[in-house]
Amino acid sequence: MIELKDLSQGFRNPELMQSLSQRIHQLSAQLSESVKIMEVCGGHTHTIMKYGLNQLLPRNIEFIHGPGCPVCIMPKERIDHAIELAMLPEVILVTLGDMIRVPGSKGTLAQCRAKGGDVRPVYDPLDALEIAKQNPDRKVVFFAIGFETTTPMTAVLLELAEKQNVANLYFHINHVLVPPAVDAVMADGAAKVTAFIGPSHVSAITGSDIYQPIVDCYHTPVVVSGFEPVDVMQSILMIVEQKVQGIAKLEVQYTRVVTAKGNQAAQQKVASMFTLRPHFRWRGLGDIPLSSLVLSEQYRHRDAEIVFADALSDQAIEDHKACQCADILRGLAKPNQCRVFGRGCTPTKPMGSCMVSSEGACNAYYRYAGLAFDLDLTKEATTGKASINRAKTEKEITA
Repeated sequence: MIELKDLSQGFRNPELMQSLSQRIHQLSAQLSESVKIMEVCGGHTHTIMKYGLNQLLPRNIEFIHGPGCPVCIMPKERIDHAIELAMLPEVILVTLGDMIRVPGSKGTLAQCRAKGGDVRPVYDPLDALEIAKQNPDRKVVFFAIGFETTTPMTAVLLELAEKQNVANLYFHINHVLVPPAVDAVMADGAAKVTAFIGPSHVSAITGSDIYQPIVDCYHTPVVVSGFEPVDVMQSILMIVEQKVQGIAKLEVQYTRVVTAKGNQAAQQKVASMFTLRPHFRWRGLGDIPLSSLVLSEQYRHRDAEIVFADALSDQAIEDHKACQCADILRGLAKPNQCRVFGRGCTPTKPMGSCMVSSEGACNAYYRYAGLAFDLDLTKEATTGKASINRAKTEKEITA
């Protein structure tokens, strides 16, 4: 019988990893310029740091972390909305796990719960439907977050609520889109990105073709990659091969799932229930037009931003000045270059969203690079070297 661990074993094979590393080293020696690869998704950042892939690459290949963590990019005013809703006596606020620890200007949802707010974290959005059924005298608000990957689940939840006439379920929609964020990074130009690794779970829904405009506009390679270490190393090799040939094209490494057009049934379901929001303010990236979704006109009676409009603030709120999440999300800084990293900001006491989320770049550095303790941060930021105290780091995380 094939066990679950056997399915991933080949994608973590050390000999295959070493072989890919050697090939990348050979080809990259032909490059006249460095390759700066932005891994858009925080899931890739964690794979890179967990398996030390950055240590298997030549010096002329650099990773730049991107804005692909749905928790990290959430601006403070949206988290304030969640807190304001949860503090209403008639409301039960339901959301996915990591969100309850991300600080807004009024604290976190966890702190809100301690003060009496009814906040219920769930792993499955469909749990919100059962909570609504069990509490017919309350109003249940699902604080929906995520990229194209999770939007279909919210669509299914909405569809079931309609079919089953569960009238007390509402939605605060924070579903954002990857291509506009990638385009914003490239249009800004400050990050100097020369290639992208695209998240495969997004393209499993949308298809890989969503990145073709990026390739055409900026002449930048995009490789849609899986999340296992061999997937990422092979994707890097595919990028280096393009660079050596002097071409830029869209390629799919994760061919075992991703197609050019994606899951069209899921796309149709999303399109039938959502429409583009004119503007959405991203943490770090600012206001990006047409970069998020909102419920379509037919379902506005369930839109919490409309139903509870009188209870919600409408002021944009900037991050703490000491936190550099904004620069990290724009690819302008590494987590260990933030002066509060590992000191004032840790996973157990996060100051910024990139440290909170399990997909955040700061969380990945803290968890796997052992940079949090016994570290001269100023020296580290200038030399790229850091002392390793992984056992102590893991102990802190566990605690």
